[in-house]
Amino acid sequence: MLSDKMSDALNSQINKEIFSSYLYMAMSMYFAAEDLSGASSWMRIQVLEELSHAEKFMNYVNERGGRVSLDSIEKPAFSWKSPLDAFHGAQDHERFISSSINDLVGLAREEKDFMSDNFLQWFVAEQVEEEASVSEVIRMFKLAGSAGGGLLMIDKELGSRVFTPPTVN
Repeated sequence: MLSDKMSDALNSQINKEIFSSYLYMAMSMYFAAEDLSGASSWMRIQVLEELSHAEKFMNYVNERGGRVSLDSIEKPAFSWKSPLDAFHGAQDHERFISSSINDLVGLAREEKDFMSDNFLQWFVAEQVEEEASVSEVIRMFKLAGSAGGGLLMIDKELGSRVFTPPTVN
């Protein structure tokens, strides 16, 4: 059984994961409006990833005898100065989520909740991948600069991303 403190923290994380999907949908729509269909598709896949993360958390809370409590979702930004600026926003957000996951691990260890600590290790590894993925896109945009051909090539590359659903337990 989850402690009330751990249950509350996990429910807060569920809300953060759902907000993440909302933010990335806003970014997807921004890219679509900018005629960057590849970047829009990349962000739509990010939406699916974040929703699958929320689902993993919800299933875990239920499995441990907790109660999922969904909160209202904050309105995300919907416009950025440039594609690079949008991906910098995504990078900042992923770092925020990584910090939040780290805090959950700290709480699990503080409470000697080894089952939650074990569960959370998947997310620790996932956040390494999430941050690296966004950083790679930022690197590509920086290399291309304002060259239209470079932007077109990056957009095509981003459009090739495929969603692979994680195992949802």
